[in-house]
Amino acid sequence: MLQRFAFIFVLLLFVPDAYIFWLYIWKKCSKLWERLWWIPSILLASGFMAARYIGTDNPMSERQSIIAWLGVLILCIGVPKLIFMLVSLVGKLLHWVIKPIPTKLFDWAGIALALCMFGIAFYGSFLGIGNIQVKQVSYTSPRLPKGFDGYRIVQISDIHSGSFKNRPGILKKMVEIVNAQQADLIVFTGDLVNQRATEVDQFIETLSQLQAPDGVYSILGNHDYGRYFRWARPNDENLNNEHLEQQQFKMGWKFLKNQHDILHHQGDSIAIIGVENDGKPPFPQYADLPKASEGTTGMFRILLSHDPTHWRREVLPTTDIDLMLAGHTHGAQFMLFGWSPASWIYDEWGGMYQDGTQSLYVNVGIGYVGLPFRFGAWPEITVLTLHE
Repeated sequence: MLQRFAFIFVLLLFVPDAYIFWLYIWKKCSKLWERLWWIPSILLASGFMAARYIGTDNPMSERQSIIAWLGVLILCIGVPKLIFMLVSLVGKLLHWVIKPIPTKLFDWAGIALALCMFGIAFYGSFLGIGNIQVKQVSYTSPRLPKGFDGYRIVQISDIHSGSFKNRPGILKKMVEIVNAQQADLIVFTGDLVNQRATEVDQFIETLSQLQAPDGVYSILGNHDYGRYFRWARPNDENLNNEHLEQQQFKMGWKFLKNQHDILHHQGDSIAIIGVENDGKPPFPQYADLPKASEGTTGMFRILLSHDPTHWRREVLPTTDIDLMLAGHTHGAQFMLFGWSPASWIYDEWGGMYQDGTQSLYVNVGIGYVGLPFRFGAWPEITVLTLHE
């Protein structure tokens, strides 16, 4: 792990610095500028390494905010320099092969792309994480009972409440927007916290204000089990999990842990099923779909399952569940022109997917993990309207 971080630092900070210094600064700028050039990268790398590795077993929890914003500075400073270096290097290699190609054209292109990257990094870090978007989605199924035609469900996911410790206004804004949709039902598809259940404590009053006639249903995501925290005692992890469940009940949410409930509307009924997290390793697999679904055969069924990979691994092969709602991917917190790096990892990473008569909707979430950054894959509130 240490070697991996060291490699990233060299790549994002010191390799571009060395390239730019050698070709554009050394012997072309004053001695003072030559000495000052390295200071930002040295300070950033030193600060990150100190925060990450010195004095605590849980730096990603106890120093989360410091590490995150150091990461933002690296994104704003290191990545643009890396982009400039790559474009400039391509120009020099092409010029070496084809002499008439001007290297200065690539240098200017590199500067333009570096500035664009800086703009994306700055906007995504300081404004993008609060740029909550409402997505209106229509879902049609001939199996839907007539009484549920026009029924509206708000889906939220991946709140990661610990990330908003210093920006609680974003979650207040989310609650206001959700309630303004006046939906029949609200569902939360996992990852309420980053590492510890106590992260949600300061938001109990805020999140308990989520309101819908048929209530708020919730499930667990991979971050909700406390497996990313180094606990002092073996039983602390179990106590953490119990606390998280108690907090959800305290907020008035209907917590489904491999369980189901029946919703009634205008004389008809459908089943809502909630399972524990079921992801590809190393993500935990605690779902018991047969147990959760028992007694719902023949009904129109909506499944809440955090990880979208569960759909192809178990839901499609073994059930006729009509609609699954998931989160987890965050859309990699970045999307440009409809493309996201999440597509390298997940076949279904954001939006609606269909396979025969069965459907999956993946919400890209509200919060963030690691960098306080979102661009393109904006924080999402989904309003799903059912039609027969």
